[in-house]
Amino acid sequence: MKILFICTHNRCRSILSEAITNQLTDENVLAKSAGSQPVGEVHPLSLKYLQQTGFNTDGLFSKSWHELETFAPDVVITVCDSAANESCPVWFGNAIKLHWGLEDPSKIADSKTAEQAFLETIKLISTRAKYINQIAELPKEQWQQAFKNLGAK
Repeated sequence: MKILFICTHNRCRSILSEAITNQLTDENVLAKSAGSQPVGEVHPLSLKYLQQTGFNTDGLFSKSWHELETFAPDVVITVCDSAANESCPVWFGNAIKLHWGLEDPSKIADSKTAEQAFLETIKLISTRAKYINQIAELPKEQWQQAFKNLGAK
């Protein structure tokens, strides 16, 4: 199962989702992330709190969804509201498209509150990622509903 997490700038929520999903799933799942308007760098607090919570950050970088045209995802999940409202590229083809709205912890100015927001976001993504292996084992026609149910948790 190939999953593409989309966020407009690909610097926080989609990056967190990529890193966490790749590390909490097995070899049957591959996650990548991209943005429709990437800023070209991962938010430093994304890297800091991933590392603090035990996730590897090697190889994470902000990229455009156009750089992943050959990836051919099975599932495309938008994690920010602005990306959910954008037209997806045609090359997403028959991928299952879902929206898992996540609050943006990088928008919080107060460092104590930002830390709490990042840790809560990482916890939520981790909870969801732990179920993805089970979804990958289902028949493909059941994936969309299973992902929708998981996003509601």
